[in-house]
Amino acid sequence: MLKIHVDAANTKKANEYAKRIAECFDISSREEAEIIVVLGGDGFMLDALHRGSNLNLPFYGIHCGTVGFLMNAISLDNIPSLMERLEKATITKLNPLKMTVVQKDGKETVLHAINEVTLQRQTYQACKLSVAINGKIRLEKLIGDGIIVSTAAGSTAYNFSANGPIIPLGIPLLALTPLNPFQPKHWRGAIIPNTAHLTIEVIDAENRSVEATADNIIIKDVIRASIQENPFLELHILFDPDHNLEERILIEQFFQH
Repeated sequence: MLKIHVDAANTKKANEYAKRIAECFDISSREEAEIIVVLGGDGFMLDALHRGSNLNLPFYGIHCGTVGFLMNAISLDNIPSLMERLEKATITKLNPLKMTVVQKDGKETVLHAINEVTLQRQTYQACKLSVAINGKIRLEKLIGDGIIVSTAAGSTAYNFSANGPIIPLGIPLLALTPLNPFQPKHWRGAIIPNTAHLTIEVIDAENRSVEATADNIIIKDVIRASIQENPFLELHILFDPDHNLEERILIEQFFQH
């Protein structure tokens, strides 16, 4: 029997699932586990992946939250079948984005993002950004609320809400999506190779402050962000075979809202 560790959000539903799993199976420590079972929503799954990125273990999510795009749907009554589901689950491999940000005071911070990184205005004023790809300026001045750089896994999240493209898993691309662009008026973003190195500079940072977000971590007063996919960090998420992440991305594109 697989050794599992349970990482549960602090919600009533997640606690109910955690209690039911403990009634059915032995729970291992994080150090002894072979699989991390995450109980919550997408936000908690992202948090669990960040906290457990050094474990080199697969993560299997059970939907106990709001969206659940990264989770599997199991009722409380079907918890006794969990071990069988884990043995049949398919692995989706994800490489997060690595973002190095420099703040006004010169401080440099390195963050990772599984879904997306975002640079956006910090005040009521529109921000001004320049975008370079592999050292060549591609957009001299973007004026608006900001810009999103999204992975394929994150393309159905904030990126999609901002009218960005959905990228099927396995396609080596990243999405650049502007947030309410004022200039250039007709620029709606771009798709770039996932091997590209982006440098986003903040223009007039003293008067138009910008913050950078990597999934759920925010850095204020940013003047520059260097972004690229990290090929050396690989995260593994488990999905039931009849409803894996690739299938969910296809469903999202044809779902009639």
